[in-house]
Amino acid sequence: MKFLSFRHRGKDRYGAVVGEGVVDLGRHVPYPSLKALLAADALGAARRVAERETRDLALGEISYLPVIPNAEKIILAGLNNEFHRKEAGEARPAYPLLFTRFADAHVGHGQPIVKPKASDEFDYEGELALVIGRGGRHISTEQALDHVAGYTCFNDGTARDWEFHTSQYIAGKNFHRSGSFGPWLVTSDEIPDPTRLVLVTRLNGAEVQRTLTGDLIYSIPELIAYISAFTPLGPGDVISAGTPGGTGYDRNPRLFMKPGDVVEVEISGIGTLRNPIVEE
Repeated sequence: MKFLSFRHRGKDRYGAVVGEGVVDLGRHVPYPSLKALLAADALGAARRVAERETRDLALGEISYLPVIPNAEKIILAGLNNEFHRKEAGEARPAYPLLFTRFADAHVGHGQPIVKPKASDEFDYEGELALVIGRGGRHISTEQALDHVAGYTCFNDGTARDWEFHTSQYIAGKNFHRSGSFGPWLVTSDEIPDPTRLVLVTRLNGAEVQRTLTGDLIYSIPELIAYISAFTPLGPGDVISAGTPGGTGYDRNPRLFMKPGDVVEVEISGIGTLRNPIVEE
């Protein structure tokens, strides 16, 4: 099933997608947000509610929010695709290369991504992201997928010039509203093998990235195990597995996003995350 967070008539809500509509779960279950629903281990109960209720809203009536608008931790893996690593001219990382993004650095599906006025090198990075359902510490690779609630599309919008100011990525990765994830969370029971999905990124309709989601240096279970070794993972935490080759910075000539552009990240079995680009 697909779960999402959205805004309707000025109020932030969450729900389940049924056909071309939404069952507003805030009206039917006692949890204020999708993150709270995950923390209560109530996805199954919410699914049963959604299956018996008629839809409350059409998808066209809502404004999409990031899948987890209030995520406590958003952790991304850099240079975690072999083709991307090679085109960037970097050595294979001895351990997962991780960085964080702030919650307010993201928008939802259909909402404008903001090109920073301080950057002239605003790049796309289509990625597969997972959302933790059952938290834990020192999670083994063998049990890691049992902790995943589901998967979503992610665009790690990056100000390359700021990213390379120092060896730390945090500035280039966290401009306000510079990235996105959504449109929804597809539960893990519908994606038993997250390595067999096809990811495609398009800029103004032209394909710029394509990969199998299993083409990772460090697999999703390995990322979960490594991250949970140093920090507890909780329900609603987000981990994005890394972008493939084809980023704008590594093209010749380079290709960056500009106001008026439209960027899409499509993943088979999940859907398409689509955002226009606007100037700050």
